Amino acid sequence: MSNDEKTTVAPVEDQQVNNKEVEEKHLIEEQAKNTEANIDNGKTQQVEATTDAVKEATPSAPASSKPLKPAAHKVDFENNVVYLYQFSRTKNIPSPSPFCLKVETWLRMAGIKYENVDHKMKFRSTKGQLPFVEFNGVEIADSAVIIKELGGSFNTDMDAHLTSEQRNVVHATITMLENHYHWIDVWWRTKNPDAMLQGYKIDLQHMVGSKLPMGLLKFYYRFSFRRRGMKKVRATGIGVHSPEEIIKMGKDDLKVLADMLGDKTFFFGDEPTTLDVVVFANVAQLVVVDKEIAHPLRDWILEEGKNLVQHFEKIKEKYYPDWQEMCDTLDMNTHIPKPVIEEKEPEKIEQKEEDKKEEDKEKVEDEKEKEKEADEKATATETDEKPKETK
Repeated sequence: MSNDEKTTVAPVEDQQVNNKEVEEKHLIEEQAKNTEANIDNGKTQQVEATTDAVKEATPSAPASSKPLKPAAHKVDFENNVVYLYQFSRTKNIPSPSPFCLKVETWLRMAGIKYENVDHKMKFRSTKGQLPFVEFNGVEIADSAVIIKELGGSFNTDMDAHLTSEQRNVVHATITMLENHYHWIDVWWRTKNPDAMLQGYKIDLQHMVGSKLPMGLLKFYYRFSFRRRGMKKVRATGIGVHSPEEIIKMGKDDLKVLADMLGDKTFFFGDEPTTLDVVVFANVAQLVVVDKEIAHPLRDWILEEGKNLVQHFEKIKEKYYPDWQEMCDTLDMNTHIPKPVIEEKEPEKIEQKEEDKKEEDKEKVEDEKEKEKEADEKATATETDEKPKETK
């Protein structure tokens, strides 16, 4: 089962609430409906819209016909451009989801032209996941499948130079990260929802494109997503352990990565592989957490996994020169050149203003001259028409 994000930002756990909190929740339940439509995942609306589009396109399609592809959200797409749907930016990381950051990093490393669709998390794939992409009008979901399918379309394989044994190591290590370590990360986020929002500097109003009060959005976040997320963490078996045991598991996974990397630039030499992409996307989620927030795994990697931090910094520097800009502006497409607006030089502007003044002055003088000539003609006419006196 894929671990790509099926909830927003972070899943959320079960929690006991007192009677007052329950009453407050009922009072705002009606107001939160719009929030839920934006934050939750919009999956129902998306599936219904897709189903209607399919029915309309093939009203008499036989039962044995092949299922049609879901309707693309990006109808005015450009051929061979990848349209990426992911979480919104935050003030310290391009995406608070390792799977979304994984796909965007792979696209940058592969040199593939892509564009982020700023959908404010309203859409999910037909599998209910983020990230997903649309390529030439076709949806591709699940980060691993996205990389595989696009790699085939663009004839790109970062692991082509690896031996069969090395490929097996890549597969096993990525599986450890995405099917074990990931749920440890999710556990921390769901146990500490406020720390999660503060640590990643998440603005819920911006992230979901809502004007609802921040307090209401946080309330919904705590009591909805926490419960759902923790159920998933328990389902993996990790949630049944004590916090100390879970943190120890996370440190063990990170130590495996640190030992594998050693003093090498990348895991298998001087060129990055898919494993480097996945490690970068996961380590980034720790390194960027605000220092004011207590996070045991963040502290461990800064002290004991310094080579992983250096690995993160190298990839960030090489493939994300716009990292700070995208975090400052929350712009989803800082990598796409903006139209250049030619700025007029001050000297030219001043000269044009002087020229205009001179033209206006000449016009005024011309008008005065014309008025003078008109007056003289009028005076002459009056003199000619005046009757002569008779003696």
